[in-house]
Amino acid sequence: MKVCVLGTGAYGVSLALILNENGHKVEMWTKFEEEANYLNQTRVSPNLKNIIIDPDIKISTDFKKTVKGADLIVIAVPAGVVDDVSKLLKKEIKANQHICIASKGIEQTTCLFVYDVLKQHVNTDKVGVISGPTFAIDVAKKVPIGLSLASTNKETIAVIKEALQNSHVKLRETDDILGVEICGSIKNVMAIAAGMLDGMGLPISTQAMLITESLNDIKELIDALGGYKYTILSFAGFGDILLTCTSTKSRNFSFGRLIGSGASKKEIDNYIETTTIEGLYTLKSIYQLIKDKQVHIPIIDLINDIIYHGKSAEELLQFLIEK
Repeated sequence: MKVCVLGTGAYGVSLALILNENGHKVEMWTKFEEEANYLNQTRVSPNLKNIIIDPDIKISTDFKKTVKGADLIVIAVPAGVVDDVSKLLKKEIKANQHICIASKGIEQTTCLFVYDVLKQHVNTDKVGVISGPTFAIDVAKKVPIGLSLASTNKETIAVIKEALQNSHVKLRETDDILGVEICGSIKNVMAIAAGMLDGMGLPISTQAMLITESLNDIKELIDALGGYKYTILSFAGFGDILLTCTSTKSRNFSFGRLIGSGASKKEIDNYIETTTIEGLYTLKSIYQLIKDKQVHIPIIDLINDIIYHGKSAEELLQFLIEK
């Protein structure tokens, strides 16, 4: 089948490599001419060192041409760009095409998750969401990985499985799109808190305490917003939270560690300016969402107060004991 990947970041490239490995015709799109030229010339993503992009994978800035004739359209752009991409997709998509959302996050202005942002513009039920404990470099290296695949359309599930599943990629299906998206978004916020603990010199035992408490809070959030509580035990839930909250590869974890270690405001601001920290973007949206929905999630309130209102990271310790 033909599969197009919208977005040429590290995760989009890693998915394209799996799709190509599975024998599909793969075309990628970026709106940046400079990025397309660089990838076409070097065949290497800057964030995936020593990983060669197969010459059969086409990379273009022509959105219409890339989407045309694709059996499956994979959205792998940052959450904040999904609205713009969805508007472009609305003009080109055909009724027989399926969509796989690989982007994670929540829109800041509307507090909508990625699936709902897409659905504002694209009228189709042929949509699936993938999420799970997978760093792009690990996907690209073809190590065994597991992903949650959420959709209410059985045909879409079958198409995405055919596209991505193989001897080292496992997809576990569910129809809880909302629960999977909540987990995929909020885990970056929890990773910031876990990084704070690491920055304070606390061991994995304390981080495990945070993760456990976080899982319980997220479970209640999923339930309050209309998802299924048990989604917290999925690849998208516990799996992704465990990975993101314990790995120095996570930019969110590294950001939290800066705060916990007492780094200067200049150091922290410089990191924010030079690094994409998904958890910061998500924190503002999740904080507003739980206020709008009148859901009480104390750990979100505390992380928000530490980052934006000057509370000490050490208050996390008291919170964990007294919660």
